[in-house]
Amino acid sequence: MELDKAYQEYVNDLYRYLFSLSKDHFIAEDLVQEAFYRAYLHLEDYEISNIRAWLFKVAYNAFIDFQRKNKRLIIQEQIEEGSSSSKETPEKRLLEKESFQLLLNDIHSLKEQERHVLLLCDLHQLTYNEAAEIVDMKLNTLKSHLHRGRRKVMDRVKERMKADE
Repeated sequence: MELDKAYQEYVNDLYRYLFSLSKDHFIAEDLVQEAFYRAYLHLEDYEISNIRAWLFKVAYNAFIDFQRKNKRLIIQEQIEEGSSSSKETPEKRLLEKESFQLLLNDIHSLKEQERHVLLLCDLHQLTYNEAAEIVDMKLNTLKSHLHRGRRKVMDRVKERMKADE
């Protein structure tokens, strides 16, 4: 697959993944550019059977390099407006945005490995094997982190629901 075609197909997925990690629109855009730049430099050097998983791994490594470089994760509470249909009311959009923000906050309260695994497997629907390769983790370890992360997020959601009643 050519890089142009891969860019067209996967740029939005990579952006959403990197945005969910960084929680910053501009950082996510920069990291997407960095990931595709790295892919451009190294695409010919590798025999790639699954370009999507490989691009996620490149993006993950770009994020880790960025995080190491800055020594801290800059968090802003901004979420881009999603596309809205004509049936949605402003109230409904606001509630969905607030619910999504609360879910992201719950996910970001997890340990780093649990957060990465949960985002890759549940939000971006990568297979366990692909996610394990991206975060350089054994499959069983990945499943353990995913199970713990899901359980912690569900517990926090249930607590919030009880508090709202």
